[in-house]
Amino acid sequence: MKDFKRYTITAALPYTNGPIHIGHLAGVYIPADIYARYLRLKNKDVLFVCGSDEHGVPITIKAKKEGVSPQDIVDRYHNMIKTSFEKFGIAFDYYGRTTSETHQKTASDFFKTLYDNDKFIEQTTEQLYDQEAQQFLADRFVTGTCPKCGHDEAYGDQCEKCGTSLNATDLINPKSAITGNKPTLKTTKHWFLPLDQYDDFLKEWIIKEHKYDWKPNVYGQCKSWIDEGLRPRAVTRDLDWGISVPLKDAEGKVLYVWFDAPIGYISATKEWAEQVGKNWKDYWKSDDTKLLHFIGKDNIVFHCIIFPCMLKAEGSFNLPDNVPANEFLNLEGQKLSTSKNWAVWLHEYLEDFPNQQDVLRYVLTANAPETKDNDFTWADFQARNNNELVAIYGNFINRVAVLTHKYYGGKVPQADDLQDIDQKTLQELKSFPEKIGQSIEKYRFREAQQKLMELARLGNKYLADEEPWKQFKTNPERTQNIMFVALQISTALAVLSEPFLPHTSKTLSDILRLKTLVVKLNWSNIAKHDVLLPTDHYIEKAGLLFSKIEDEQIQKQLNKLKQSKIDNESSSQDLTPQKEQITFDDFSKLDIRTGKIIKAEKMPKTKKLMTLKVDIGLEQRTIVSGIAEYFKAEEIIGKQVSVVINLKPIKLRGTLSEGMILMTENEKGKLVFVNSDVETPTGKTIA
Repeated sequence: MKDFKRYTITAALPYTNGPIHIGHLAGVYIPADIYARYLRLKNKDVLFVCGSDEHGVPITIKAKKEGVSPQDIVDRYHNMIKTSFEKFGIAFDYYGRTTSETHQKTASDFFKTLYDNDKFIEQTTEQLYDQEAQQFLADRFVTGTCPKCGHDEAYGDQCEKCGTSLNATDLINPKSAITGNKPTLKTTKHWFLPLDQYDDFLKEWIIKEHKYDWKPNVYGQCKSWIDEGLRPRAVTRDLDWGISVPLKDAEGKVLYVWFDAPIGYISATKEWAEQVGKNWKDYWKSDDTKLLHFIGKDNIVFHCIIFPCMLKAEGSFNLPDNVPANEFLNLEGQKLSTSKNWAVWLHEYLEDFPNQQDVLRYVLTANAPETKDNDFTWADFQARNNNELVAIYGNFINRVAVLTHKYYGGKVPQADDLQDIDQKTLQELKSFPEKIGQSIEKYRFREAQQKLMELARLGNKYLADEEPWKQFKTNPERTQNIMFVALQISTALAVLSEPFLPHTSKTLSDILRLKTLVVKLNWSNIAKHDVLLPTDHYIEKAGLLFSKIEDEQIQKQLNKLKQSKIDNESSSQDLTPQKEQITFDDFSKLDIRTGKIIKAEKMPKTKKLMTLKVDIGLEQRTIVSGIAEYFKAEEIIGKQVSVVINLKPIKLRGTLSEGMILMTENEKGKLVFVNSDVETPTGKTIA
């Protein structure tokens, strides 16, 4: 890896319309955190920034649903997300928000610079408009069918199934997310970034320069968009929530969230630099600074096409060196869905599994969707904790600490005349910083963590093979050597675990009292020292680093997901769409009588129709009803039914039908007659 003086690392700004879930962690925040922690251990100058994206359309939709202001929504979730990150151990240098004064000024100034330098084109176009809401429909205020893959729940800016970047007017059968109505077209003026003018730049920068160092999924998506031909992209929207367009003739217009949001990395850097007394420009405009964006695959187009074109248009900023995007994480075989509550929420995990942050980090890294979509299951979570963290890593450290206190009062023993196996083990130990580091620098975090566990396995195997507990009485000198080597492995684990298992690393470092060492250990000097933990150095007694996760804990999580599925299925039953509201006067026009079926026969040459003779007291009515698929004629004779008798008569297959039988479905989905004995209905009425 080229040695840069500084590293600016960004993690995608989360929308503040809901909490963080495991898909966000696995796709973006854990990989970015591993990389940042690794660089810090190599004594690099690292800036790791993120912040809340507070101007997204989902925020305004949620605010409308809850009857509160967008500011109420973003304040609530900004605090929740920031606190969750801190408790979980995502070590941002700064976590900002896009409603800050610094960000609003930074984004406005960025827009004005491009505008003043004629980098935009102004267009009056037809945009989707909701007549009832009297509002233009931007981005996620519109859903419809994707014109590329046919997915019928695509948004107005992107199809999350195939990843295609869209404009709202591209959607087939668009529908307003506000009222559900079909929108109309209305003219409006906006400013566009002409991406097609940056075609040559993108081909040179991405296709030629980064063909081999960018991840195949990222490079492939970028090449596909470029090959299909880029179009101008609007950077403003007709909305009442966002950063106002800083022009006189732009009343009621705000900056498009995907113009505004990535500038949040820059504004967060400015706020951080002011706090710590540094020059923010060094981290964005210096040739010896490496810029990296960690994102999920749904953000590739914005970070690899749109934002770089913005930076290129401005002219003074660094372009990203790499954009290591991950694929999606599924949950128990199904796509994560925030709207359906099919997710493992970070704040809930921290409550259900206190002091077990590293277990989730470990499992999500071990199963990271680096090259393809992967699946998280609670069974795998339990197995990896119990069979790997507890049985391998934790077991090794526990045995080393216990035996050190049992044999030597907690002090590192003297090592003399090391055998070949001891020297070979110590030499192998020195190879791990480079092996793990090479994988991290290639953004193969799953592979890097596996190599870390190889070090724990090395320690476990070494103890199991050498059996110091058997040799202590017969060969105390040999036992001293074994324990000395085991303590060196433990020390290396404490340092090298920090990017992957930061809480565990700190606990283990405290047990080994590494802060008291004269030589401060880091990633680079592990391989340089023959002795990491010197003779007579005292270590503390150790508790268990990891605890076994029981079946009951896992079942609780599975039950929670099961309930989510039940709740979702209950709320999404195939009910007849709600029709236009009626008044009580409308309802009172219906003349509904109780009757008794006295005759029934299936209508010839039809599949559904049955001719009924119904006695309603003063008279008998002939009624044709579509129930022949559900009942046999002989089984309904004598049934009490409810009949609408003032419905205009209509001829069906030559028979005059003089009313309508009211029917519904019970909770089991069975068709039943509406009468005083009817089972609990679903509300679906069938004539």
